[in-house]
Amino acid sequence: MSTSSQLEKIKLSQWDALSLESLLSFGWTEEQLLNHIHEGTLPIDTSPFKFDYVSISTWIRANEAKFKRVLKEGYQIKYNTIRGISSWIKLALNVEAELVLEPGQEAVIARLTPQEAARLASVLSLGWTIIPGSEASDPLDQQAEGDARSLFRIILSSPKNTPAAGA
Repeated sequence: MSTSSQLEKIKLSQWDALSLESLLSFGWTEEQLLNHIHEGTLPIDTSPFKFDYVSISTWIRANEAKFKRVLKEGYQIKYNTIRGISSWIKLALNVEAELVLEPGQEAVIARLTPQEAARLASVLSLGWTIIPGSEASDPLDQQAEGDARSLFRIILSSPKNTPAAGA
């Protein structure tokens, strides 16, 4: 018997998801991370993101059971931006992504393993689509250090139902 709580992932803001991925990159156990949060001993972030970890720490302290569920089952981002997706790929997967910002062609392009693409798909907010790239379109892709990485294009899907103006 499945319940909605088993089916529905916990939703995090994009900033909280990025902050969480930054904290997870330290390699701490769940217990170590919780200790750092409760003791107020999180490190100062010197990355270009300059995370202060206040928002995610506050959420974790108030929702420890949900946080443990996030660690076991994953999460979904409430609303993604194109730059936020690129940042998430960098923080969570340690992969540099390319941003295409031409109007009408907006996309994030990244070389990912099938497992990384699946993980990304699991966190993306509604409306985003991951499209596998063609190996033939990029000869460099075939030489990706034998790590079975392929190009993936992440795009915003066309809205199917848009509310009428003023509705």
